[in-house]
Amino acid sequence: MPAIGFKFTTMELFWLAAIPGLASGILRLIHSNFIPVLGTRPVVSIATIIKIIPMIWLGFAIQDLNTSWETFMIIGFLCGMGGGDFSSFMPSTSIFFPKRLQGLALGIQAGLGNFGVSIVQFVAPWIIGFVAIGSIAGGPQVFTKGEPVKGAIEVVKNKETKLVTDVIVKKPELQGVIEVVKDESGKLKNVVFHENDAFKAIKQEVTKDANGVITEVTPTKGVKLDVVRNPAGEITDVTFKNVAKKAMWLQNAAFIWVPFLVVAFILSVLFLRSIQLPSRGFKGQFEILSSRNRARTHTWNCTMTYITSFGSFSGFAAAFPIMIKTLYGGFEGAPDPLAYAFLGPLIGGAVRVITGGIFDKIGGSKGMYWTTLGQIGGVLFLVMSGALTPSGVEQFPLFLYGMLWIFLMSGTNNAATFRQYPIVFAYSPAKGAQMLGWTGAWAAFGPFVFTSLIGMSIEKTGNAELFFMGVAIFYAYTWLINYWYYTRKGAERFDYGNSGGTWWDKLTDGEKERMRAIDLGKA
Repeated sequence: MPAIGFKFTTMELFWLAAIPGLASGILRLIHSNFIPVLGTRPVVSIATIIKIIPMIWLGFAIQDLNTSWETFMIIGFLCGMGGGDFSSFMPSTSIFFPKRLQGLALGIQAGLGNFGVSIVQFVAPWIIGFVAIGSIAGGPQVFTKGEPVKGAIEVVKNKETKLVTDVIVKKPELQGVIEVVKDESGKLKNVVFHENDAFKAIKQEVTKDANGVITEVTPTKGVKLDVVRNPAGEITDVTFKNVAKKAMWLQNAAFIWVPFLVVAFILSVLFLRSIQLPSRGFKGQFEILSSRNRARTHTWNCTMTYITSFGSFSGFAAAFPIMIKTLYGGFEGAPDPLAYAFLGPLIGGAVRVITGGIFDKIGGSKGMYWTTLGQIGGVLFLVMSGALTPSGVEQFPLFLYGMLWIFLMSGTNNAATFRQYPIVFAYSPAKGAQMLGWTGAWAAFGPFVFTSLIGMSIEKTGNAELFFMGVAIFYAYTWLINYWYYTRKGAERFDYGNSGGTWWDKLTDGEKERMRAIDLGKA
């Protein structure tokens, strides 16, 4: 958005990336209660067609540089409706399959569903590069990409005030191009660019219609000297960049999904089965928070461990591209965030499809045990390698591979939870299904929480280390929960898979009936 002219701060951009996650979490809490009461078909069908509203609104809003940040926040919140659906289809799907196939079935569904994140991040950079939909969708925007010229200038700053005190021109050919202006006392007043035959200032060549709307953009290249000042007029930064301008149709990234939503709505109405789970109404949906059969304790445990798995996956998926831009975008040869953004969600989604059946065999708790340790290792690697506090673009591979490892581990961890949670609530299939919706709702706040906290960490300290150290501590806490309640020998509700058995398998028929009676309030 800044590349086409929107003047949003780094923190405002992090908030725009975070707000769909806030909406997703809120709406998942609602969706987790809808399915058992209203059934699958009406909930999913309506939730599908209503997404057309933010897509059309976003498509037009992105074309107007006067659109406020607050308006984009509202649109972003509405876009979060897509995440709310997860807590509709997952609970109903779990009822179709026996416990021995829960991991496989839900892993495939969630994995394929989350390929959507990768598809959007992969398709968007391509679809915005040409007209695609036609002039009816609006004209192009001027996309500006700048890259600092390595070794051109050296910027000297006061360590305490962070103000620029001097600019040293390093390249001989720039001596007459960049002029450093100081007053009589030697205080820096300005830095001025003088164009010559070798260094041409970037030009913007556009064609507009009678209403002033851009209809054509001629690609151009040049250089630009950026002098950043604070409200008092003091210089805080200076950069000399190679700049390229070209046409971009950002509205395509929104409009392209409208026909797919219409088709999905029609298919939902025609083919979805409106399965209604055994339910005691909306009030009964909160019985997972009761003390019966220690439901409240295990609801807390499942929620915390699911935040570690899916919360991390979705949170880092939202923050990944903007982290690349913020941490590495200021270096010469900076990586393009859009070229890498889809990789994390692709890996995390694919591994869920692949590993779901494995955890049916060995047990979800064992999978969560090892993958949570893997996530802790990935986070500590990023902190200790310096990839979060880079001094150059050569450190980017460390950051990339560290993040992809976390996506791999969190996606695998997520597949293990799909097996684990129905087993924890084996005495009530309805509660096991609802737990998938409930935990998914809270973990869906991941994009909001992760992105906003990463943004705050960068704003306060200049890097994301503080956030990553905090998340490592949280991962350790949830690892202990999983180990104590579900993995160790003699754990309260262990799950060692179809081969090793579960806590429910070890109970007598009388013990099982008593738990069911307690659940229904009859004992």
